[in-house]
Amino acid sequence: MSIYDNYQSPFSWRYGSEEMRQIWSEVSKRKLWRRLWVALANAQSGFGLVTPEQVKELAAHAEVIDMDTALQIESEIHHDLMAELKTFAGQCPTAGGVLHMGATSMDIEDNADVLRMRQAMDLVLGKLSTLLLSLAERIRETADLTIMAYTHLQPAEPSTFGYRLAVTAQDLLEDWLSLKDIRNGLRGKGFKGAVGTAAAYLDLLGEENFTRFENLLSQDLGLPFYPVSTQTCTRKQDYTVLSALASLGATLHKFAFDLRVLQSPPIGEVSEYFAPKQVGSSAMPFKRNPINAEKIDSLARQLSVYPQVAWQNAATNLLERTLDDSANRRTLLPESFLICDELLQVAVKIVSKMSIDRETIRRNLEVYAPFASTERVMMALSKKGADRQESHEVLRGLAMTAWQDVKAGKQNPLTGLLAKDAYISKWLQRAELDQLTDVTSYTGISSITALRLADRIQQELT
Repeated sequence: MSIYDNYQSPFSWRYGSEEMRQIWSEVSKRKLWRRLWVALANAQSGFGLVTPEQVKELAAHAEVIDMDTALQIESEIHHDLMAELKTFAGQCPTAGGVLHMGATSMDIEDNADVLRMRQAMDLVLGKLSTLLLSLAERIRETADLTIMAYTHLQPAEPSTFGYRLAVTAQDLLEDWLSLKDIRNGLRGKGFKGAVGTAAAYLDLLGEENFTRFENLLSQDLGLPFYPVSTQTCTRKQDYTVLSALASLGATLHKFAFDLRVLQSPPIGEVSEYFAPKQVGSSAMPFKRNPINAEKIDSLARQLSVYPQVAWQNAATNLLERTLDDSANRRTLLPESFLICDELLQVAVKIVSKMSIDRETIRRNLEVYAPFASTERVMMALSKKGADRQESHEVLRGLAMTAWQDVKAGKQNPLTGLLAKDAYISKWLQRAELDQLTDVTSYTGISSITALRLADRIQQELT
């Protein structure tokens, strides 16, 4: 029987990188458990509870993971950490008996989970940096490329393509800063035993030695600890982390959704990379579907619900501990990070290979940009002394007339209609009107603001 005869999670092979999968692998988890056991024994050796030789033996076997033996033991005792503990102890004949002294399971598991989250966040931050720098490059390329901007999915006023990208980049930079702060603030449970009181450690070490003991472990692991815990580390930390990941997902969802709209032929200004042999549809050979943007939206949608599960875990971890978070955290934590990993990989590919159709952008401007001139004309009329409300009604009527021609597939006649209108001619000279109706440069602060953001990204990340 092959592995394909059983259910395989898509996150095991389809979504996410090998690096992220390794962080959340069973082997990596057990190596971290053993790292914690070695650190615990090493700290206890400073108080005469473990010999240096025993610590050395444990360290020598810290990465000798024997899954077959551990799983066989687990099938009998139904406790995965104890099964790994017994496997580790069996490999260390002189030191196995000192393993886990004073500890409860969550002293090992929770600290290991935080270390894994930190590793995973480092990977996310690295890929997010790559995406931001790629976006900054595309912003610089297109900061002055005038486009039609849309509100309510209707043509509005001109902007620039670089400015549109800057909207996404600004949100992503906020995500990067937030994730960086959260990553640097991650804390472990520490070593406080079955209900957080550290009573067993105090019996072993003496009350006067406990703070020094836990500080030694914190330094060894490079991990600060919460001063207060129950049997577990606070589950609010999971919620904080997953909420930040979901926020990143929201940014990428909007970016991808916008891209899907822009790829639709009625607008058709950008397109994803489409490989020479890529198939768009099994039934319609002509299709070029935005599958990468759709993948982002699909996975980001899934990511959005995970913080709710983390919220429930934090809110219902009753008294000093219940176990009803344990099963869901086995998938909740890795899948959240694997989704983010996949989102970022796909987004980097989209941004780096995205085609921008400048000719289509020009044609869309020709069709819709004249409508934007009505705002400029109305302001000019008001400055000349015309009644603002009357001007608005005149311009609205002319625009609605022009829309009928546009809907019929004809050239936009609005510029000519404005020039012929008696009311407008009473206030504005033809030369003034010609200047006002040329709105290709009516993009305000878009170019300079987009470039400033690109520079800020470069400064923050490098």
